[in-house]
Amino acid sequence: MHTKDFLAQELEKAGLPDMAERARQGLYHDYLSPLDFPSLVLDSDLQKAARRGNKAAEELRRRHHNGEFDSSKAESNEWAASPEGRAAYALLAKGGIKL
Repeated sequence: MHTKDFLAQELEKAGLPDMAERARQGLYHDYLSPLDFPSLVLDSDLQKAARRGNKAAEELRRRHHNGEFDSSKAESNEWAASPEGRAAYALLAKGGIKL
């Protein structure tokens, strides 16, 4: 199962259907998201849900911090082989991205 779908499934179980839909769309995914820091947005959204009284959201937040919803090696490899991934590696190789 793709990690975005696993996260969506767990968010559904936690009673967070809006977040689950965002997860299905890849918003919280390391390589599919248009966001610069999708993991920080996931953390913030889970924290907000926990503050509203959703105890399952706090548990999901702990699991997120433990890396349970991180992208898989296969997903990483898929991105690296994509045009976007190859372009990013080319920039790194040329010194165009400063880390």
